Amino acid sequence: MRNLDRCDTQDGMKDQLIVADPAVMMGKPVVAGTRITVELILEKLAAGESIDQLVQEHPRLTAEAIRAALQFAAAALKADVVYPILETRQ
Repeated sequence: MRNLDRCDTQDGMKDQLIVADPAVMMGKPVVAGTRITVELILEKLAAGESIDQLVQEHPRLTAEAIRAALQFAAAALKADVVYPILETRQ
């Protein structure tokens, strides 16, 4: 299992919040201890769901884990990769 993101706890220890394991969800980054992917969290937030709604729908999910998923996604986009956005013509 690969740890991808860490978040400080109140006691200063590090918890692994975002992990990837080839045996879980085909290796996609997930919230540790769940099968909830970072991708799903982003899709639901983009669709207008709130953090509170996500936590209510998925009891094992926390607001802290959602923030870690967002931090992970932002870090992934900082990589030296070009993401072309194609314009569609009507």
